[in-house]
Amino acid sequence: MITRTISITKMSKADEEKINHALHDVWGVRNVKLNPEKGEAVISYDEKAASFTDFEQAIIDSGFEIVSTDEQ
Repeated sequence: MITRTISITKMSKADEEKINHALHDVWGVRNVKLNPEKGEAVISYDEKAASFTDFEQAIIDSGFEIVSTDEQ
């Protein structure tokens, strides 16, 4: 299992449910922790079932922009 962090622009408390749902729709997700105050999503996932790009794309498809990711 891998844990990665994504910084998301303009994420508010009201956006949590939408982003959480989008990330949980990605096959292989194990855990999602959102912090709207910091604009961060911490995602734990099975690297054999999904790639980090899948989670980035889920956020973009939900209408949000990614500021940065923890590079690994």
